[in-house]
Amino acid sequence: MISLKQQIASQLKSVYPPDEAEALAWWILEETTGLTRTQIITGCKDTTNISNLQEIIDRLLNFEPIQYIFGHTLWNGLDLKVTPATLIPRPETAELVTTISNCFKHYQTISNLRVLDIGTGSGCIAIALKKAHPEWQITGIDLSQDAIRIAKDNAIRNDVNINFQAADIFDFNVENHKSPTINHQYEIVVSNPPYIRECEKKTMRPNVLKFEPHTALFVPDSDPLRFYRHIASLRLGKLLFFEINEVFAPEISAILHELGYSDIQTTRDYYGKPRIIQGRMA
Repeated sequence: MISLKQQIASQLKSVYPPDEAEALAWWILEETTGLTRTQIITGCKDTTNISNLQEIIDRLLNFEPIQYIFGHTLWNGLDLKVTPATLIPRPETAELVTTISNCFKHYQTISNLRVLDIGTGSGCIAIALKKAHPEWQITGIDLSQDAIRIAKDNAIRNDVNINFQAADIFDFNVENHKSPTINHQYEIVVSNPPYIRECEKKTMRPNVLKFEPHTALFVPDSDPLRFYRHIASLRLGKLLFFEINEVFAPEISAILHELGYSDIQTTRDYYGKPRIIQGRMA
């Protein structure tokens, strides 16, 4: 079985860095055999018959994300269904969840907080928060009907009750304050909106460009902060949390300040880049 792992990694190294090829080879073996890495190494079970192995390798050689190939991913302790209708959850987004939870870890008596997750995608943020805080009332919205179906499946998959609804945040505005889904004030509003500029495509990997949903990734070069500006202007919650493009941290902070938010803080991610901005509405 170790020799098989080496054969898989050898093929993948033609397009992936060595460390990534090795990790993908292990992932394939663990997923297709249902065995742990220790069981594979010790050879305690017969694993010689793996169906569709070359097909999986060929799809990876075409840069298809392994999460889409197997239809799910492990993220932040959750097993989440993912399809090309949803972004694959990133480690930085897990840091966003941690930042929110840390704001309330010293306030155990606070319960029944209302939370709105804008652009929920796979539902990863909403589900992770609900797992950490079962008493919170969480709503997740997304423009994509397909994404909402995946989010609902993921809520069932992870045994949580969340109100997921298809809605376009741009249908809700400061003037009318009316929406069939968003109809009351929240204690927490969180969003990981599209924030990659079109001009940044040339620096991105083909597995992202070819397979992940562009509407959840990209914003026009002419107005890259449109989601942040609009969501913040709605003043839907007492606390607002954004995942951001690190390039625009000063500009987004300035937007929040101009709109009357206080206690504006920026949190750096694991790589030291400004990745999360939070603010409090007076």
